[in-house]
Amino acid sequence: MSKEAVRNDRNKKKKDVKEEVVLLESYELSGELEELVNKVSKAHRETFPSLCQLGKYTTNSSADHRVQLDLGLWDKFSELSTKCIIKIVEFAKRLPGFTSLTIADQITLLKSACLDILMLRICTRYTPEQDTMTFSDGLTLNRTQMHNAGFGPLTDLVFSFADQLLPLEMDDTETGLLSAICLICGDRMDLEEPQRVDRLQEPLLEALKIYARRRRPDKPHMFPRMLMKVTDLRGISTKGAERAITLKMEIPGPMPPLIREMLENPEVYEESLSPPAIQAIKREREDESAPEEKEKEEKKEDKFTEEAKERGRGGDSENDEERSILQMEMGEKKNTRGRAQ
Repeated sequence: MSKEAVRNDRNKKKKDVKEEVVLLESYELSGELEELVNKVSKAHRETFPSLCQLGKYTTNSSADHRVQLDLGLWDKFSELSTKCIIKIVEFAKRLPGFTSLTIADQITLLKSACLDILMLRICTRYTPEQDTMTFSDGLTLNRTQMHNAGFGPLTDLVFSFADQLLPLEMDDTETGLLSAICLICGDRMDLEEPQRVDRLQEPLLEALKIYARRRRPDKPHMFPRMLMKVTDLRGISTKGAERAITLKMEIPGPMPPLIREMLENPEVYEESLSPPAIQAIKREREDESAPEEKEKEEKKEDKFTEEAKERGRGGDSENDEERSILQMEMGEKKNTRGRAQ
């Protein structure tokens, strides 16, 4: 080999090393993003144990053939789903910046994204060899049982999505970040401060991009593929909300209140009381309110009561007053909706 060829080969190697160093540096998380990743990862792990941490158990209930609904499986599924929703609320409250949003926006985001996150979580517990999914208590159901537990016509779509997640090989941190991105999204309807929500989402997107590329430096396409799953989840959630409507006609009793509140269209239950998990968020924020704010609210209520009396309202005035105070509690959210419309 000539001296010139040797020199060119050395220069090429030096260039490759420099490019590799620059590439690795671009995958480094800043101190703030590193802290964000750690907090989101911890919030996810503490509210959603991974598959390897669970003691699996199965049931023989309607395991071989599909039926419209197995009431025993439905009861178990609705119980576990309620617990999962509570865990999602806990996850949300641990995300940096989430509780700084208005109460109305917190509730809107939770209702809008709850089914997205539920589906993402259960699909990460998919075992392709047995074609099963595992819940947080270890209950493991096959495809037929998932259908009979309440998924119905949604079953094959959910299992197909779970199968599409496998090539991404997402770890707990990536699942947590993607869940946070699903939740904190400024394009949800009826948000009071969508731009503020968008600003909270931006560092989550950047963190997932850098983390995913650092974990797989030879697969830069994985990050956009993960983001595409957010769109897929929304499609599944839309069909899931439709399934909730038909499911009401199949179950003998009412839909569990927390599932109803979270999974169905929020506007349908605009006048209803929030479930315990949502009420907990309200109570925490109310406890943090300054005494002056509480005095203002009391004055508003007193003023409202006096005005109602002056107008000479008939009927059950006590119930009217109670209902109006509830509307006052959610008043800012409703006023915003009115302006938007």
